[in-house]
Amino acid sequence: MAQVTDHGGGVRSIRVPIPDNPLGHTLVYVVDTDRGPVLIDTGWDDPASLDVLAAGLAACGTSVAEIHGVVVTHHHPDHHGLSGAVREASGAWIAMHAADISVVRRMREYRPELWFTYMADKLAAAGAPEEHVAPLRTARPRALPGLSPALPDREIVPGDLLELPGRRLRAIWTPGHTPGHVCLHLEEDHPARLPGRGRLFSGDHLLPEITPHIGLYEDPDDATVTDPLGDYLDSLERVGRLGPAEVLPAHQYAFTDASARVRALLGHHEERLTGLLALLRVPLTAWQLAERMEWNRPWDRIPYASRNIAVSEAEAHVRRLVKLGRAETVPGSDPVTYVAV
Repeated sequence: MAQVTDHGGGVRSIRVPIPDNPLGHTLVYVVDTDRGPVLIDTGWDDPASLDVLAAGLAACGTSVAEIHGVVVTHHHPDHHGLSGAVREASGAWIAMHAADISVVRRMREYRPELWFTYMADKLAAAGAPEEHVAPLRTARPRALPGLSPALPDREIVPGDLLELPGRRLRAIWTPGHTPGHVCLHLEEDHPARLPGRGRLFSGDHLLPEITPHIGLYEDPDDATVTDPLGDYLDSLERVGRLGPAEVLPAHQYAFTDASARVRALLGHHEERLTGLLALLRVPLTAWQLAERMEWNRPWDRIPYASRNIAVSEAEAHVRRLVKLGRAETVPGSDPVTYVAV
């Protein structure tokens, strides 16, 4: 059964399940416009998830076939997965930031075995032991979630109002979780007259209890050394200054006092950076850092795929320290090791 919440002012959310994932569900928002309903995100590409989305839309008095457009906060499969199915059923447009459209295009062009090779090389360079890397080198080509996503046909331009007749929805570029993540500011009075500036559809950028994953921006064809954590922290401060009355995130539940949540997240990452500096009193690889960092469970209980994510997050944090001049790479180290300055 679909779980639908009416947030007032022509905005509702549908809890669309994510199969075999501790997050449980994605909150897909249905925004009424003068041209028909528009979705913010769509959920995971799975038949059961599509059934729940369809049931939720029916509970909202509409259907998949009546969707006017889809606004995607970012390219991850629990947000963009069903966009293609929605467009096929309705003819709806799909909008996404240019940076994430580039990721989608790249995913559609790359064969799975190339991704396995790329990830194996990345992990080896980060200092992962051969027994961890070996399964990627011998993996058989297979379909992976998110590797054949729908190609968006509209580009979200930061700072612009989206073309939603009868609504004022402004795009705010908030890179960090992905290079093209966007939040969406509904510049309308809160239906319950809560104090603040409208409502913010925050995607994964700002969540009430979870710290979103900040890892590396993966691009096999681009050797640019990016700073995703720096991007995220800058984006957090930008959203904090916005001061929305209410935040409508893609997971968990709606909440108020965005500024307090922003301060908590900024403090969390500063504590994590300080902890990494303490670890880097001796040279360590990104893998060794990940082994020693605090996670929600001991390292030996973290599943294989989640270890890859943890290493990416460790490297994003140490890159930030290097950019701030608080750590540096050890010359000639292979794999690369880092040490506090």
